[in-house]
Amino acid sequence: MVAERTAFSPTTGLPAAKIVRCAIYTRKSTDEGLEQSFNTLDAQREAAEAYINSQRHEGWLPLPQKYDDGGYTGANMDRPALKRLLADIESGVVNCVVVYKVDQLTRSLLDFARIIEVLDKRGATFVSVTQQLNPMNSLGRLTLNVLLSFAQFEREMISERTRDKMSAARRKGKWVGGNLILGYDVAPEGGAIVVNHAEAERVRAIFGLYLEYGSLIPVVEELARRDWRMKSWTTSPVFSVRPNGANYQWRRIPPM
Repeated sequence: MVAERTAFSPTTGLPAAKIVRCAIYTRKSTDEGLEQSFNTLDAQREAAEAYINSQRHEGWLPLPQKYDDGGYTGANMDRPALKRLLADIESGVVNCVVVYKVDQLTRSLLDFARIIEVLDKRGATFVSVTQQLNPMNSLGRLTLNVLLSFAQFEREMISERTRDKMSAARRKGKWVGGNLILGYDVAPEGGAIVVNHAEAERVRAIFGLYLEYGSLIPVVEELARRDWRMKSWTTSPVFSVRPNGANYQWRRIPPM
Protein backbone atom coordinates (compact mmCIF):
# COMPACT_ATOMS: atom_id res chain seq x y z
CA MET A 1 0.00 0.00 0.00
CA VAL A 2 1.37 3.43 -1.02
CA ALA A 3 1.37 6.01 1.76
CA GLU A 4 -0.34 9.36 1.01
CA ARG A 5 2.22 12.10 0.54
CA THR A 6 1.86 15.47 2.25
CA ALA A 7 2.68 18.63 0.30
CA PHE A 8 4.93 21.16 2.06
CA SER A 9 5.33 24.87 1.45
CA PRO A 10 8.74 25.64 -0.17
CA THR A 11 9.01 28.91 1.81
CA THR A 12 8.03 27.86 5.33
CA GLY A 13 8.67 24.13 5.26
CA LEU A 14 5.25 23.64 6.89
CA PRO A 15 2.43 21.54 5.42
CA ALA A 16 0.85 23.50 2.56
CA ALA A 17 -2.69 24.78 3.11
CA LYS A 18 -5.49 23.14 1.18
CA ILE A 19 -6.56 25.17 -1.84
CA VAL A 20 -9.96 26.81 -1.30
CA ARG A 21 -11.51 27.97 -4.57
CA CYS A 22 -13.60 31.04 -3.74
CA ALA A 23 -16.47 32.32 -5.87
CA ILE A 24 -17.55 35.93 -5.36
CA TYR A 25 -21.29 36.47 -5.64
CA THR A 26 -22.69 39.99 -6.05
CA ARG A 27 -26.26 41.24 -6.39
CA LYS A 28 -28.26 44.46 -6.68
CA SER A 29 -32.06 44.60 -6.70
CA THR A 30 -32.35 47.22 -9.45
CA ASP A 31 -30.63 48.06 -12.73
CA GLU A 32 -30.14 51.67 -11.65
CA GLY A 33 -26.50 52.76 -11.80
CA LEU A 34 -25.18 49.50 -13.25
CA GLU A 35 -24.16 51.29 -16.44
CA GLN A 36 -21.52 53.23 -14.50
CA SER A 37 -17.85 52.32 -14.93
CA PHE A 38 -17.62 51.47 -11.21
CA ASN A 39 -20.92 50.38 -9.73
CA THR A 40 -22.09 48.67 -6.55
CA LEU A 41 -21.38 45.19 -7.97
CA ASP A 42 -17.79 46.22 -8.61
CA ALA A 43 -17.54 47.61 -5.06
CA GLN A 44 -18.88 44.34 -3.61
CA ARG A 45 -16.43 42.31 -5.69
CA GLU A 46 -13.49 44.52 -4.73
CA ALA A 47 -14.24 44.11 -1.00
CA ALA A 48 -14.61 40.33 -1.44
CA GLU A 49 -11.33 40.07 -3.35
CA ALA A 50 -9.53 41.99 -0.61
CA TYR A 51 -10.94 39.60 1.99
CA ILE A 52 -9.88 36.55 -0.01
CA ASN A 53 -6.37 37.98 -0.44
CA SER A 54 -6.15 38.40 3.34
CA GLN A 55 -6.76 34.65 3.64
CA ARG A 56 -4.18 33.51 1.08
CA HIS A 57 -2.10 31.94 3.83
CA GLU A 58 -5.06 29.59 4.34
CA GLY A 59 -5.00 28.58 0.69
CA TRP A 60 -7.85 30.83 -0.46
CA LEU A 61 -7.84 31.71 -4.16
CA PRO A 62 -10.47 33.79 -6.02
CA LEU A 63 -11.99 32.21 -9.11
CA PRO A 64 -11.96 34.35 -12.29
CA GLN A 65 -15.61 33.62 -13.04
CA LYS A 66 -18.04 36.45 -12.27
CA TYR A 67 -21.34 35.68 -10.57
CA ASP A 68 -23.15 39.02 -10.85
CA ASP A 69 -26.93 39.39 -10.59
CA GLY A 70 -27.66 43.02 -11.38
CA GLY A 71 -31.36 43.89 -11.27
CA TYR A 72 -32.57 40.74 -9.48
CA THR A 73 -34.39 40.52 -6.17
CA GLY A 74 -33.17 38.38 -3.30
CA ALA A 75 -36.73 37.20 -2.64
CA ASN A 76 -36.34 34.11 -4.83
CA MET A 77 -33.69 32.00 -6.56
CA ASP A 78 -34.70 32.86 -10.11
CA ARG A 79 -31.35 34.50 -10.83
CA PRO A 80 -29.01 33.42 -13.68
CA ALA A 81 -25.73 34.00 -11.85
CA LEU A 82 -26.97 32.24 -8.71
CA LYS A 83 -28.04 29.25 -10.80
CA ARG A 84 -24.57 29.09 -12.38
CA LEU A 85 -22.98 29.38 -8.94
CA LEU A 86 -25.04 26.51 -7.51
CA ALA A 87 -24.22 24.38 -10.56
CA ASP A 88 -20.50 25.05 -10.07
CA ILE A 89 -20.80 24.13 -6.38
CA GLU A 90 -22.51 20.87 -7.36
CA SER A 91 -19.72 20.08 -9.83
CA GLY A 92 -17.02 20.78 -7.23
CA VAL A 93 -15.58 23.86 -8.94
CA VAL A 94 -16.39 26.11 -5.96
CA ASN A 95 -15.39 25.39 -2.35
CA CYS A 96 -16.42 28.69 -0.78
CA VAL A 97 -18.91 31.43 -1.66
CA VAL A 98 -17.91 34.95 -0.62
CA VAL A 99 -20.53 37.70 -0.38
CA TYR A 100 -20.37 41.27 0.86
CA LYS A 101 -23.46 40.82 3.06
CA VAL A 102 -25.63 37.78 3.74
CA ASP A 103 -28.76 39.32 2.23
CA GLN A 104 -26.91 39.64 -1.10
CA LEU A 105 -27.11 35.86 -1.27
CA THR A 106 -30.80 35.63 -0.36
CA ARG A 107 -33.56 37.36 1.58
CA SER A 108 -35.63 34.22 2.04
CA LEU A 109 -35.20 31.74 4.88
CA LEU A 110 -36.50 28.89 2.71
CA ASP A 111 -34.06 29.68 -0.10
CA PHE A 112 -31.24 30.02 2.44
CA ALA A 113 -31.97 26.50 3.69
CA ARG A 114 -31.84 25.21 0.10
CA ILE A 115 -28.51 26.94 -0.58
CA ILE A 116 -27.01 25.60 2.66
CA GLU A 117 -28.18 22.11 1.69
CA VAL A 118 -26.27 22.37 -1.60
CA LEU A 119 -23.18 23.68 0.18
CA ASP A 120 -23.28 20.94 2.83
CA LYS A 121 -23.68 18.20 0.23
CA ARG A 122 -20.46 19.27 -1.47
CA GLY A 123 -18.57 20.18 1.71
CA ALA A 124 -18.50 23.85 0.75
CA THR A 125 -19.27 26.93 2.83
CA PHE A 126 -19.83 30.65 2.46
CA VAL A 127 -18.43 33.79 4.06
CA SER A 128 -19.84 37.28 4.52
CA VAL A 129 -17.18 40.01 4.31
CA THR A 130 -18.96 42.44 6.64
CA GLN A 131 -20.51 39.89 9.04
CA GLN A 132 -18.28 37.49 10.91
CA LEU A 133 -20.48 34.43 10.89
CA ASN A 134 -19.60 30.77 10.90
CA PRO A 135 -22.31 28.64 9.27
CA MET A 136 -20.40 25.47 10.20
CA ASN A 137 -21.69 25.45 13.80
CA SER A 138 -25.14 25.64 15.38
CA LEU A 139 -24.66 29.10 16.92
CA GLY A 140 -23.51 30.55 13.61
CA ARG A 141 -26.51 29.11 11.81
CA LEU A 142 -28.84 30.46 14.47
CA THR A 143 -27.36 33.94 13.99
CA LEU A 144 -27.72 33.62 10.23
CA ASN A 145 -31.35 32.58 10.55
CA VAL A 146 -32.05 35.59 12.77
CA LEU A 147 -30.38 37.96 10.29
CA LEU A 148 -32.26 36.47 7.35
CA SER A 149 -35.53 36.64 9.29
CA PHE A 150 -35.03 40.39 9.61
CA ALA A 151 -34.04 40.64 5.94
CA GLN A 152 -37.20 38.81 4.90
CA PHE A 153 -39.29 40.97 7.27
CA GLU A 154 -37.79 44.13 5.75
CA ARG A 155 -38.54 42.93 2.21
CA GLU A 156 -42.15 42.06 3.10
CA MET A 157 -42.67 45.42 4.86
CA ILE A 158 -41.42 47.27 1.76
CA SER A 159 -43.82 45.25 -0.40
CA GLU A 160 -46.76 45.99 1.90
CA ARG A 161 -46.00 49.72 1.96
CA THR A 162 -45.73 49.79 -1.82
CA ARG A 163 -49.09 48.01 -2.23
CA ASP A 164 -50.75 50.34 0.29
CA LYS A 165 -49.39 53.42 -1.49
CA MET A 166 -50.59 52.16 -4.88
CA SER A 167 -54.06 51.39 -3.47
CA ALA A 168 -54.31 54.87 -1.93
CA ALA A 169 -53.23 56.45 -5.23
CA ARG A 170 -55.87 54.49 -7.13
CA ARG A 171 -58.58 55.60 -4.68
CA LYS A 172 -57.62 59.20 -5.47
CA GLY A 173 -57.90 58.55 -9.20
CA LYS A 174 -54.15 58.46 -9.81
CA TRP A 175 -52.58 56.21 -12.41
CA VAL A 176 -49.83 53.98 -11.02
CA GLY A 177 -48.90 52.13 -14.19
CA GLY A 178 -50.09 49.08 -16.01
CA ASN A 179 -52.03 48.37 -19.18
CA LEU A 180 -54.58 51.05 -20.01
CA ILE A 181 -58.04 49.95 -21.04
CA LEU A 182 -59.88 51.13 -24.14
CA GLY A 183 -61.23 54.64 -23.68
CA TYR A 184 -58.42 56.09 -21.56
CA ASP A 185 -54.96 57.55 -22.13
CA VAL A 186 -52.21 58.70 -19.79
CA ALA A 187 -52.34 62.44 -19.11
CA PRO A 188 -49.49 64.37 -20.81
CA GLU A 189 -48.08 65.38 -17.42
CA GLY A 190 -48.36 61.78 -16.18
CA GLY A 191 -49.74 60.44 -12.92
CA ALA A 192 -53.36 60.37 -14.07
CA ILE A 193 -55.56 59.07 -16.88
CA VAL A 194 -57.82 61.08 -19.17
CA VAL A 195 -60.70 60.07 -21.38
CA ASN A 196 -59.88 59.34 -25.00
CA HIS A 197 -63.09 60.66 -26.57
CA ALA A 198 -62.74 58.78 -29.86
CA GLU A 199 -62.25 55.48 -28.04
CA ALA A 200 -65.00 56.36 -25.54
CA GLU A 201 -67.50 56.58 -28.41
CA ARG A 202 -66.45 53.12 -29.51
CA VAL A 203 -66.87 51.78 -25.94
CA ARG A 204 -70.41 53.20 -25.79
CA ALA A 205 -71.15 51.59 -29.16
CA ILE A 206 -69.94 48.21 -27.84
CA PHE A 207 -72.30 48.46 -24.87
CA GLY A 208 -75.07 49.47 -27.28
CA LEU A 209 -74.40 46.36 -29.38
CA TYR A 210 -74.75 44.18 -26.29
CA LEU A 211 -78.09 45.78 -25.44
CA GLU A 212 -79.18 45.20 -29.03
CA TYR A 213 -78.10 41.55 -29.35
CA GLY A 214 -78.45 40.48 -25.69
CA SER A 215 -75.51 38.05 -25.98
CA LEU A 216 -71.73 38.29 -26.09
CA ILE A 217 -71.05 35.97 -29.04
CA PRO A 218 -72.89 38.00 -31.70
CA VAL A 219 -71.29 41.16 -30.26
CA VAL A 220 -67.81 39.64 -30.65
CA GLU A 221 -68.64 38.58 -34.20
CA GLU A 222 -69.85 42.08 -35.07
CA LEU A 223 -66.71 43.64 -33.56
CA ALA A 224 -64.56 41.27 -35.62
CA ARG A 225 -66.51 42.21 -38.76
CA ARG A 226 -65.90 45.90 -38.02
CA ASP A 227 -62.23 45.14 -37.19
CA TRP A 228 -62.49 46.89 -33.84
CA ARG A 229 -59.59 45.97 -31.61
CA MET A 230 -58.25 46.75 -28.15
CA LYS A 231 -55.24 49.00 -27.61
CA SER A 232 -51.95 47.71 -29.01
CA TRP A 233 -48.89 47.90 -26.78
CA THR A 234 -45.21 47.17 -26.74
CA THR A 235 -43.14 46.72 -23.59
CA SER A 236 -39.72 48.14 -22.84
CA PRO A 237 -37.80 47.06 -19.71
CA VAL A 238 -36.89 49.80 -17.23
CA PHE A 239 -34.68 49.61 -14.13
CA SER A 240 -36.76 48.10 -11.33
CA VAL A 241 -37.02 45.37 -8.74
CA ARG A 242 -37.62 42.04 -10.48
CA PRO A 243 -39.84 39.83 -8.32
CA ASN A 244 -40.54 37.34 -11.09
CA GLY A 245 -39.23 39.25 -14.08
CA ALA A 246 -38.84 42.82 -15.24
CA ASN A 247 -41.32 45.56 -14.55
CA TYR A 248 -42.38 47.30 -17.74
CA GLN A 249 -43.12 50.77 -18.96
CA TRP A 250 -46.13 50.70 -21.29
CA ARG A 251 -46.16 52.65 -24.54
CA ARG A 252 -49.03 52.84 -27.00
CA ILE A 253 -48.33 51.91 -30.62
CA PRO A 254 -50.02 54.39 -32.96
CA PRO A 255 -52.57 52.69 -35.24
CA MET A 256 -51.20 51.80 -38.68
